[in-house]
Amino acid sequence: MKFLRHLLDIFYPNMCVCCERMLIDQEKIVCLFCLFDLPLIGHENYHSNEITRIFKGRIPIEKGASLLYYTETGKAKKLIHELKYKNRQDIGSFIGILLGKKLKDSCFSHDIDCIIPVPLHSKKLRQRGYNQLTQFGKSLSTILGVEYCDQVLQRVSFTKTQTFKKRLDRFSNTDSKFIVENTKNMIGKHVLLIDDVVTTGATLESCSLELLKVENVKISLVTMAVTV
Repeated sequence: MKFLRHLLDIFYPNMCVCCERMLIDQEKIVCLFCLFDLPLIGHENYHSNEITRIFKGRIPIEKGASLLYYTETGKAKKLIHELKYKNRQDIGSFIGILLGKKLKDSCFSHDIDCIIPVPLHSKKLRQRGYNQLTQFGKSLSTILGVEYCDQVLQRVSFTKTQTFKKRLDRFSNTDSKFIVENTKNMIGKHVLLIDDVVTTGATLESCSLELLKVENVKISLVTMAVTV
């Protein structure tokens, strides 16, 4: 079996997502060199940091966290691009495990009731075939011991991808609308809302405003990355 594995590696090499070097035994998704070079965020305070400050004065956020700094030429962009557009859902699990372990060690989730992903519109979901947040959220759910609930928020309007839109255009886009299903089940819950990358925070704000219509809901935010 070992010989067969090595033979397969020759013809179908498992490459590092970031640098495209061949991965060796025990390496997954990224090589050790890139793993230690990831632009990790070191949060000292989950109540006041890069994430929570984006939403200051806009929506009340209990806690916020993110794993990576996102730049136009960085490793975070490469990872998330492969996840979103190349069907590398294993990258979502990889990021979820890294962040989940970090949050568990800090007791971030001790009062969180459920994890809710920013949803895709049904049309976008059919086009892509998956929500890039699913495996990320499920990995967080497993490690933190918090229920993953992907049927709470629904997106009810469809917008074209904002990947190539300018920052100001993304912020001013008000076409994206969401609704909360089964609001009675959400009363009094502390929700952990998750997304891939936060730039202006417009999408997370829109989702949060809908969730906050439910009685006594509290919101914390977690993303894979935050732009710098």
